[in-house]
Amino acid sequence: MSNPGGAGMTTDQLRVRHVGTGHADLSKYEWLSNQHRDTYASILGHADQLLYYATAENESLGRTRLTMLHKMIQPCGPPPPTKDIDKILEQKQEENEA
Repeated sequence: MSNPGGAGMTTDQLRVRHVGTGHADLSKYEWLSNQHRDTYASILGHADQLLYYATAENESLGRTRLTMLHKMIQPCGPPPPTKDIDKILEQKQEENEA
């Protein structure tokens, strides 16, 4: 049975249907990466948008498609360093032992 307009759907059901909706523990970097990947995927999926970007960048369609595919790997650059408390404690213990 379908829900017209998504009425009565819980947030868990929406997250299963739409992967990029995120959750409470999602970092800013992960959220931005999802947004950028979705944008690149949309542009690659619509030939007219891809043609527009290729024309604006004065590149061929193939080169623009390849560039966007490469950008989808790490759209916002490398991930920021994490502050994992366990790693910090291990490093301090190693420094104290040495």
